[in-house]
Amino acid sequence: MIPQSSWINTLIVLPTLTPLLGAALTLLQGRHPRFQRAVTVTAITVALVASSMMLYLTDAHGTYAVHIGGWGANGYPNGPLGITLVVDQLSALMLVVSTTVLLAVVVYAIGQGIRDGTSQQPVSIFLPTYLILCTGVCNAFLAGDLFNLFVSFEILLAASFVLLTLGASGERVRAGASYVIVSMVSSLIFLIGIAFAYATTGTLNLAEMALRLDAVPSGTRNALYAVLLVAFGIKAAVFPLSTWLPDSYPTAPAPVTAVFAGLLTKVGVYAIIRTHTLLFPGGSMDSILLVAGLLTMLVGIAGAIAQSDIKRLLSFTLVSHIGYMIFGIALSSEIGLSAAIYYVAHHILVQTTLFLVVGLIERQAGSSSLRRLGGLIATPLLAVLYLIPGLNLGGIPPFSGFIGKVALLQAGAANGSVLAWLLVGGSLVTSLLTLYVVARVWTKAFWRPRADAPEGELSDAGPSALVDESTDAAFADRADVGRMPLGMVLPTAAMVLVGLAMTIFAGPIMGYTERAAHDITSRQVYIVNVLGPQIVNFTGKDGK
Repeated sequence: MIPQSSWINTLIVLPTLTPLLGAALTLLQGRHPRFQRAVTVTAITVALVASSMMLYLTDAHGTYAVHIGGWGANGYPNGPLGITLVVDQLSALMLVVSTTVLLAVVVYAIGQGIRDGTSQQPVSIFLPTYLILCTGVCNAFLAGDLFNLFVSFEILLAASFVLLTLGASGERVRAGASYVIVSMVSSLIFLIGIAFAYATTGTLNLAEMALRLDAVPSGTRNALYAVLLVAFGIKAAVFPLSTWLPDSYPTAPAPVTAVFAGLLTKVGVYAIIRTHTLLFPGGSMDSILLVAGLLTMLVGIAGAIAQSDIKRLLSFTLVSHIGYMIFGIALSSEIGLSAAIYYVAHHILVQTTLFLVVGLIERQAGSSSLRRLGGLIATPLLAVLYLIPGLNLGGIPPFSGFIGKVALLQAGAANGSVLAWLLVGGSLVTSLLTLYVVARVWTKAFWRPRADAPEGELSDAGPSALVDESTDAAFADRADVGRMPLGMVLPTAAMVLVGLAMTIFAGPIMGYTERAAHDITSRQVYIVNVLGPQIVNFTGKDGK
């Protein structure tokens, strides 16, 4: 257990605290958009810097834990009694990737024109809500107990509902209503799981629970695991709990859809990884997870093939590629978990980038429907910004999507079971079909002349930011020709470069994910750093 100084404790708190304080400041200064923008960018930048420092520290020295208010000083079995924040290699990586995405998207949103503060755009509420969303995301990755994780999900729900329904158009309200109902059902199931866990173990602290669950009968443990899997499966959009996602995400503004697609489902995936490795090792639900992963892949990509709107198409590919992550988790091996962690980081970056590109397409061409698009190859920069992450998503070598999929296939082959081989086959089919839908967008939106599109003469009358103001007009008569602001292009290009960095530095990153997978599967490091070194003497074992 590494001795911790006060500055390390402060560092752990910063990714949650700075966005929360920033949200309060921006809400109070709603009439000063420049101040709001400065505070928002500064708060997320501080969170990113703190997360990057923790990435280095956890890789060099191991896991750190901080007991808020000193309520963990008693140690096992009399504590910790309060909120515990824990950062290990897994959570540090998720924090770095997430804050990178959050920073890029908010710069993109500012560049899109929401900074203008016109009476039609609800700018004053967007940035505070966005910072609250950031708080929920960061706190979820740091949560050391089930109830704090539940609170993080509720923060996400409250903020995402506001962002999803900005402008209060009929379509957005209907989508938001469906989203919030599904999220509330998931939260209720999660709350039932929390009650079940406390009744079973007498604690909600994850480290303590990991020890106490070892003495719980297997039937009770499996029942608790099943309840938590359903709750997290809804949030992660695992089939058959994924039907809500393609109807909700595409209705939101481009930056909102981008951050939702990149991060929100991955918080659910992270929760599955954490509970699977820390609380319920042994693979009792692996077969169910493997089947769910296979169906998520195939059903998701089949839905993508049927879509004519790029945002809905990408929403279905989002569901489909969640299946790859579940595949790696369900193998219950270090190589499988390492591949899954790498793929989660890759997918956050690539999926977010593609939705940002769709926002540029809407700005440039007045639509995201393939029935209206064509001739975008005339804008070479836009073509490149789409092509690179598109090929990455499709798993074309040498991109990170290919590297992550090969690692998953190797893990599946090493497992050798019939189900694992079925997932290997399903992964290959899904990858080929993903490449097909990416190529379909390319041929229709970029290569085909717009005059050949069935509705090519129509487009939105002008680009919109937060409020849905779309009205059909002749493409030639658009009030705004759709020039792409530099503030939108630069963060999108930066995200493309970050995605490429996962390819260039794939070796060191895979080495990091292997070390992270080793730590989370052994459990000892996590438990000892949360409960103290005396836990070894108390239990007579190392916590494995």
